[in-house]
Amino acid sequence: MQKLTCALLVDDDQTTNYLNQLLLKRLAVTDTLLVALNGQEALDLLKIHCREATEECPALILLDVKMPVMDGFTFLEAYEELPLPQKSAIIIVMLTTSLHPLDLDRVQKLNIAGFLNKPLTEAKINEVLENHFSRHLPNH
Repeated sequence: MQKLTCALLVDDDQTTNYLNQLLLKRLAVTDTLLVALNGQEALDLLKIHCREATEECPALILLDVKMPVMDGFTFLEAYEELPLPQKSAIIIVMLTTSLHPLDLDRVQKLNIAGFLNKPLTEAKINEVLENHFSRHLPNH
């Protein structure tokens, strides 16, 4: 499988980030994996790595909904305002444990590629790769 140039994990839970990093490395999804603990850190990383259209800019953002400092919804509002050259090529998938109808309704209205329930699994990663990058993990 051709790897993604870069991916960004955004989650305030260190354990979740660690497990997701292990999963993405084991599946060889990308060589470059950025991690942010909240939406503000993610915005700061995007401003650094995506100023120009380079391979350092994440092709995939896995975004938690509920975080301190800046949650996933607020991040998306701020993200829409960023003048990034390849913003339209960045795939954002929200991750949550919340199945609250209001959250689900809010997510449906957002300009994102999808919505996954935690925890991330090999099957869920493969589904994202197939649906948005026309790639699939080996043995799938």
